[in-house]
Amino acid sequence: RMASGFGKIVIGTYVEIKRSDGRIHQAMVTSMNDENESVTVEWIENGDTKGKEIDLESIFALNPDVAPIEEIPPSPETPPPPTPACVRVSKIAKNRRTIAPSKAETPSRENRVLAARPRATQLQQAEPVAPPSSQPAQTTQESSHLLASKKEFGPLSRRKSNCVKEVEKLQEKRERRRLQQQELREKRAQEIDTTIPNYEILQMIRDFRASLDYRPLTTSDVIEEHRICVCVRKRPLNKKELSMKGLDVITIPSKDVVMVHEPKQKVDLTRYLENQTFRFDYAFDESSTNEMVYRFTARPLVETIFERGMATCFAYGQTGSGKTHTMGGDFSGKNQDCSKGIYALAARDVFLMLKKPNYKKLELHVYSTFFEIYSGKVFDLLNSKAKLRVLEDGKQQVQVVGLQEKEVRCTEDVLKLIEVGNSCSSRTSGQTSANAHSSRSHAVFQIILRRKDKMHGKFSLIDLAGNERGADTSSADRQTRLEGAEINKSLLALKECIRALGRNKAHTPFRASKLTQVLRDSFIGENSRTCMIATISPGMTSCENTLNTLRYANRVKELTVDPNQMIEGVRPNVHAVNQLDVLDEYWLSISPQRDDLKLLCEQNEEEVSPQLFTFHEVVSQLVEMEEQVLEDHRAVFQESIRWLEDEKMLLEMTEEVDYDVESYATQLEQILDQKIDILIELRDKVKLFRSALQEEEQASKQINPKKPRGV
Repeated sequence: RMASGFGKIVIGTYVEIKRSDGRIHQAMVTSMNDENESVTVEWIENGDTKGKEIDLESIFALNPDVAPIEEIPPSPETPPPPTPACVRVSKIAKNRRTIAPSKAETPSRENRVLAARPRATQLQQAEPVAPPSSQPAQTTQESSHLLASKKEFGPLSRRKSNCVKEVEKLQEKRERRRLQQQELREKRAQEIDTTIPNYEILQMIRDFRASLDYRPLTTSDVIEEHRICVCVRKRPLNKKELSMKGLDVITIPSKDVVMVHEPKQKVDLTRYLENQTFRFDYAFDESSTNEMVYRFTARPLVETIFERGMATCFAYGQTGSGKTHTMGGDFSGKNQDCSKGIYALAARDVFLMLKKPNYKKLELHVYSTFFEIYSGKVFDLLNSKAKLRVLEDGKQQVQVVGLQEKEVRCTEDVLKLIEVGNSCSSRTSGQTSANAHSSRSHAVFQIILRRKDKMHGKFSLIDLAGNERGADTSSADRQTRLEGAEINKSLLALKECIRALGRNKAHTPFRASKLTQVLRDSFIGENSRTCMIATISPGMTSCENTLNTLRYANRVKELTVDPNQMIEGVRPNVHAVNQLDVLDEYWLSISPQRDDLKLLCEQNEEEVSPQLFTFHEVVSQLVEMEEQVLEDHRAVFQESIRWLEDEKMLLEMTEEVDYDVESYATQLEQILDQKIDILIELRDKVKLFRSALQEEEQASKQINPKKPRGV
C-alpha cells in the first residue's frame, strides 16, 4: 500500500512545495507517514532549517513525476485464487520492511528502487520461492500448491487492490486539477500584460481584491455629525502614471476603510505585499465627484456659521494628490472650473441658507477674503498680493492688518473672486525632492457672515501646501530650508490645535505657526467644527508619501477619542528641554511664540529630533527678527523723508543775507544726532539679524531629523 500510495517518493527525494504565502521552492523528504498519507519535508532558509508536514495529494499536484505509476488493468479472464492469509501477512511485512525504514535508518539503493516500483511488481517479488532442502516437507508442499495456482489462474500482478483504486481516483483528481490550473494560468496571462513592470505585484493585488467584499460609500448613506471629521479621498491614476504603466496600490473596500498594498522584498529577493488598513469617518474612491465629497465633508459645516460658529475645512496631502482639484474645482488642462470646487459649493449653500425664513430675518451680509501664507508671511490675493502683518491685540484677538474683505451677493461674485485670487497667486511653486513644481504655500479662502458690521460666523477653507515639503529642512538652499521648516511646523501646529479642540483644552498652541495664528478663532469655542480631507495618490511610486498622509490623518482622528480610553503622548524630550534653557533670552522677551513652539515640539518628540527642534526655534527667531528689521527700516525711511524736508528748509534759510548762523548750526546738529541714533540702532539690529542667519546655517548642518510621519 505504501509503495503505491507514496509513488516514487522516498526519504531523500527532492520535491517542490508551496508555502502559505504562495512561494514555491524545493525541499527534501525526511520522513513518510503512512497513516496520514503525508510526508515531512525540510529546507534551509536564512541559515535555519525549517520543515512542515504536507499531504501526498499536494505533493503530487506540484510533482507529477513522482506520482504512482498507473496500474495495468486486470485480464478479463478468471480471477486469481485467494492468497493464503499467512502468505499475505508475510508479503505486507516484507513490503513494509523494504519500503518504510525508520527515521534513523538510511534506505539502501535496493529499497529506494523497490519503493519506486508499482505495487504489483512488488507482489511478484514477494511471492514465496522454492524452499531449500533443509526446510520441512509441509512448507515445500504449500509452495508447490501456490505455484500450481499461479499457473492455473494467471499471475498475481494483474490483481488490483483497493489501495490502487484509491490512488487512481487521486490521480484523476490531480489531472482535473492540473487542467483547471492550466486554464487559470492561461486566463491570467490573457488578463495581465507581462510587459507591465511589477506585473507580479499587480497579480497579488488582484488576487487580494478578489477576496474582499466591496461596500463603497453612496449618496444614500447617512451623513453623521462630527465635531472633527477626518476623511480620505483617492484620485484615479493620472495620464503620466498610466503612460508609465503604474500600479494602483490603494483599495477602498467600504465607506470608511482605506487599504494600502505596500510592495516589500525579503532578503532572498522574494517579493510580497504588506497590506495596511486605515479607518476614517469617510473614504472616497476614485469614482467620487467633488459634489459627493462636499456632501459628506464641508456641507454639514455650513449651518455652523449660521449658528454663530466657526467652521474649518482643510485639504491635506502631497503635491499632485488632488487637493487643489478638491477645493478649487475641476481642471481641463491648465484651465480650472471654479464652479465645481468646494469653495464655490460652500458659497452656493450659504446663499441658499440666507433665503430660509429663520436666517433671512437676521439680515446677514456675506464677505469673502482670499490670501496665502508662504514661509511665515501673509499675502492678500485680492489686493495685488500685498504683504500683510499679523498682530495680536490687547484682547488676544488675532488681526490680519490690511486684509481686504469683499462683499459678495451671489455665487457668481464668489467665482469671480476665486479667479482673481488664482490669477494673482498661481500658487507659488518651487522645486522639491518629490515634485519639480510643488505647491509651497497655504491658500486660505474665507466666507464671513456679518450682522451690523459684527462678525456672526466664519467658514475657512484651506488648500494646504504639499506635505512632502516638510522633509526639505536640510537643503543646501536657505530659502528651501525656511520653506520646509515653516510647512513642517505649521502642519504639526495644525494637528496640535485640532487636538486641543477635540479635547476642549484650555490652551491652544496657535502661536506656533502663522497658519494656526491666523485661524486661531477657528479652534476656540464650543461651536467650532473642523473637517480634514486627506487626498492620496494611488500610484506605487507615491506609496511612501501616501502612507505618511494616512498616518498623519489617522493621528488627527485618534486625537478626538475620549482621553480616558487612549494612551497619552510620549515622554517629553529631555534633551530638547535642556536646549531651550540656553537659547537667546532676547527672543524670549520679544516673541510670544516660544512657549507654544516648546509645547508643540514636546508633543511631537517622535517626529522632531533635538537638532530639528533647535532648527525650528532658530528659524522662528529669524522670521521674527526679519519682520522687526523690515519694520524699523520702513520707519527710518519715512523719517529720512522728514529729515530731507528739514534739511531743505535749513539750506533755504542760508540763502538769506542775514540768516541766523547759530540757529542753523543748532538745528543741523539736532537732525544729525537723530539720524545717527536711529541709524546706529538699525545697524545693530541688522548685525543681530546677520548673526541669526549664520546660526540658521549652522543649525541646518546639525539636523538629524527623525523620519516624519505624514509631515
